[in-house]
Amino acid sequence: MEQERTARTHRPVPVPAVCLALLSWSLAYPLVRMVLPYLAPVPLAALRYGIAAAFILIWFACTRPTLPRRADLPRFALCGVIGIAVYNILFNTGEQTVSAGATSLLLNISPFLSALIAVVVLAEKLSLLGWVGLAISFSGVVIIGGGQPGGFSFGAGATYVLAAAFCSATFYLLQKPLIARYGALTTTAWNLLLGGVALLPWLPQAVLQLHGHGVWPWFLMVVLGLVPAVVAYAAWAKVVGEIGVAHSSGLLYLLSPTTLVVSFLIAGEVPSLRTLLGGAVVLAGVVLMQLYGRPRPVAMPLSPAEP
Repeated sequence: MEQERTARTHRPVPVPAVCLALLSWSLAYPLVRMVLPYLAPVPLAALRYGIAAAFILIWFACTRPTLPRRADLPRFALCGVIGIAVYNILFNTGEQTVSAGATSLLLNISPFLSALIAVVVLAEKLSLLGWVGLAISFSGVVIIGGGQPGGFSFGAGATYVLAAAFCSATFYLLQKPLIARYGALTTTAWNLLLGGVALLPWLPQAVLQLHGHGVWPWFLMVVLGLVPAVVAYAAWAKVVGEIGVAHSSGLLYLLSPTTLVVSFLIAGEVPSLRTLLGGAVVLAGVVLMQLYGRPRPVAMPLSPAEP
């Protein structure tokens, strides 16, 4: 067993799969901004995950994955509601005023929030360097958020993005035992499906809002429903299968830079110097915490929060 694990960790990185996953996830940030003129945040989330759920049902029919145990259904439901439905409503609302690049940088605080929740709820401990990393990351958040419209005032976009990051952090902890039992890809599929079910009441409103706007917003929504959810996670499952969780997790730090480039190419967004500085500070704090924040190694999430 040890020889198999060692062999896997020394396998070459599957670069095409990594690029496909990162590009697919990064597309969500600018595409949401492009769809928001047509759809309100909640109907947008409903239609996006209604489309994703349709693809997932096809995948279920082809692969026949393990059905959740009855005892696990409440946890799956919480993951779908908190990690998919509520997260995306807050994410969409925040992106009404916060740029795609700034949103992706602010969401880098999620691993730290997961650690804080673990400290409060699970009685885990952070080392001194962990708390230093926390202070550094939050100072980066202040730098980024202070440059957004409304700053961190109630109802401002940056506040919604931070609330989304908190949902993401909670989601990390909730799904951890499910991933251990069902695997990352199957767990993600059930979470996405149940998130789509939770958003189902707003699906008719989304269809009505898009009526009369032509094919373009529908095309954007199909891409949103298919690529960041289905394609990205399938590609990432291959990456994790090839090189393991520990080695693949570090590659997730490339998501924010990728999002900045994709947002510039697709939506013409140019991040301010303040946003870039704040993002670098946030990332430095997160890296410090991940490497030295706890007495034992910190498990990075298997994948980023669903953007």
